[in-house]
This record gives sequence, C-alpha cells and structure tokens, in this order.
Amino acid sequence: MGIDWSEYRQRREKLMEKMGKGTAIFRSAPTSVMHNDVEYVFRQDSDFFYLTGFNEPEAVAVLAPHHEEHRFILFIQPKDPDKETWTGYRCGVEGAKEKYGADEAYPIAELDEKLPQYLKKAERIYYHLGRDKHFNDVILSHWQSLMATYPKRGTGPVAIEDTNHILHPMRQVKSASELAMLRQAMDISAAAHNRAREFVKAGHYEYQIQAEIEHTFRLHGGIGPAYPSIVASGSNACILHYIENNRQIQENDLLLIDAGCSYGYYNGDITRTFPVNGKFTGEQKAIYELVLEAQLKAIESVKPGNPYNEFHDIAVCVLVQGLIDLGLLKGDLEEIIKEEKYKPFYMHKTGHWLGLDVHDVGVYKQGEETWLPLEAGHVLTVEPGIYIGLDIKPAEGQPEIPERWRGIGIRIEDDILVTKTGHEVLTAAVPKAIDEIV
Repeated sequence: MGIDWSEYRQRREKLMEKMGKGTAIFRSAPTSVMHNDVEYVFRQDSDFFYLTGFNEPEAVAVLAPHHEEHRFILFIQPKDPDKETWTGYRCGVEGAKEKYGADEAYPIAELDEKLPQYLKKAERIYYHLGRDKHFNDVILSHWQSLMATYPKRGTGPVAIEDTNHILHPMRQVKSASELAMLRQAMDISAAAHNRAREFVKAGHYEYQIQAEIEHTFRLHGGIGPAYPSIVASGSNACILHYIENNRQIQENDLLLIDAGCSYGYYNGDITRTFPVNGKFTGEQKAIYELVLEAQLKAIESVKPGNPYNEFHDIAVCVLVQGLIDLGLLKGDLEEIIKEEKYKPFYMHKTGHWLGLDVHDVGVYKQGEETWLPLEAGHVLTVEPGIYIGLDIKPAEGQPEIPERWRGIGIRIEDDILVTKTGHEVLTAAVPKAIDEIV
C-alpha cells in the first residue's frame, strides 16, 4: 500500500498551476545527531515528501513551470559506494529522473551554480522562510543577486512568497490514496490500543504498556509511533504531554493512553481512558460519562459546511454544564465560558487536523472572525477531556475542589473523516462506551 507515483506528479502539476510564473523551492529535512556520530532515524519534511515521495536527506526540489525544459528539478546526494556502505543506498542523479520523475537532476553540491537558471525568469520565488536559517540565507542571497541585475534584464523574481498558503490547502483535503494510508495507520493504532487494554493490570509499569503498543505498531508494518506515546496512570493523566511512562500502575487507577501509529508517514491519533481493575469509582465514572457525552455531541456536529470551531464550542458547553451539575463549577454557563473559568479543568482545544503531520497543516480561520468551513476530505481529531490535578487551583470565585475528585484525568479522542454527507469515525474499532470497557 502506498501513493502511486502519478499522484505525486499530479500534486506538483496542481501546485504549479497555482504558481503561475513563479519558482518554488523546497528543502528536505535535515539529519539530526542522536549522540556523537549516531543519527536519529531520518524523517523527511512533510511538504517535500508530499510533492516528491523522495525520502533522502540533503536534497532540494525546485518547481519551475515557466522553464522551457525542466519543470521539476531535484538536487540530491550523488551515488557514493563508500558512503552507502555505512548509511544506505542512494537513488543518485539518474535514479531521481527514472524513479521520481524529475525532468532534471543534479548533485546537491551544484545547487548554487544551477539554481539561478530556474529563478531568473520567474516573477516570484515561493519558499517558506524559517525552518533552516542557513538555507534561508542561500535563497535570500540568490534573490538579492537577481534583484541587483534586474534593471539590466527586466526579468526576475520581485518577491518571495510563502509556499504554505498555496500548498497547505491542497494537503488539507485528503485523496483516496491518502485516506487508505490513514485508515491503515488508524487500524494499526486501534489494534495497539485494544492490545494494551487486554494486557494492562495493576503492578505493571507504564513503560510495559508502551512496549506492547509500540510492538504492535511495528508488528503490523508501521514505521513506529506517530508521536511519543503517552501512558499515564493515576494523576499522571492530568499532565497533557506526559511521556516519562515510568510509574507503577495501581489497582484503582485510571489509565490514559494517547498513542498513534505512523504508517508510510500518515498518522493515527487515539486516546482512551479506562479503569485498570475494570471498575470506576463514582467520581471517575461521573467525569468519564461527562467527557464521553461531550465527545459524542461534538462529533455529531462534524459535517460539511459547519465552521471548524463548532464542535469545540459544543464540547465546552457540555463539559461546563456537567461540571456545574457536579458542583465543581458554579455560576451562569455563558459567563463561565466567556470568562474561561473552566480552563483549570479543560485547557486545550477539542481537536486538530490530521494527516502527514499529527498536528497537520492548514488554517483554522479565514480572517479574524471567520472559521474555516469543514469540507469532504478533511480529517481531524475530536478529543475533549477533563483534568483535575492534585494541585488544581480553581478560577477566581469558583469552589475549592474536594479531595475525592483530585487526580482524575480523562481524555477520549477519535479520528474523524468529513464525508460528503456527514462524517465517519475512523477509529471506532477502539471501544469507549462504559459497558464495553469495564
């Protein structure tokens, strides 16, 4: 399973249509040293990968729709048998044309020499400044040189424009091939969550549950975790990005697992919370039922045409009303929400885009007041939660939290596809109803 090479070509063609007579430049992700002379496993830059499928470091992709011969150019590391013995095979310059469809390819060392021919007739440069300071300087230097000679030639890029605003809307709407990859990532993620729930028992350490989860990812063909796996028992669940995973799990704990598999660079993202011994305390059950109700009602609002923020607003209303009913908040519902006095219990948004990046690219708003309307092909998470930390400090004017509620942290997260008529819960294979998890 994968993305056909023709789809990468179609993506480039679509982007070049938007560029007009511009030239776009994309830099591969850098390598990163783990310790001394050992590198972390390489992970390609998502924009670069989306357009090329090329998975080697030290590369630059250039799109020049105005060029007479070369519209797609790759600058890459050349073949080097000695280095390949140590670090793996390279496709090389010829392979870049034969396998990846480049109209022309050059060794990366020739970038400064060859790049100007693809810029001098461009009306603007499309490039995202900010990720790589050294490479930013390379692009700016070429642009300044071309601007210095512009009066004599009358042609050249008169501006640098960010690629994000033309590329990222394309990435937001998933193709059939991408959805197939996402479904596979989510199916593996679901299998790992279900395995973890079967395996866990009091006395295990959180890292043992993590091991079962990540073993399942690799066993089923995943690259590995889409992000550091969160296995949070007891009050650790009140730490949103808890990744130490070193506590011994106790009999009456809730266990929050936030873990997703990366498959072919596409990612799952699931959170479930359940009682280790199969029995909720009264307080745990009350909070769990509230979070589940908020999630189910939020998911109902995920449909084409609805503004992105609607499902978050619905979740907040349900959570706040529930906390009022439980005596953990007091006052008028609308005032509490307006003044954000619920934030000690619920401090994050209810979802995010999902795709090649776990927190995937794409805007959420169109201007200051208008939220982006959902459309078919969008994939997002819906993940409300309530966190009552041991040291929680209520907002001004709100009641103190009785000890029996402290240490409860619950989040429930699913991955949702916006369809033409509504939505599909892509991670429904992981149970969340109370009668299914106890």
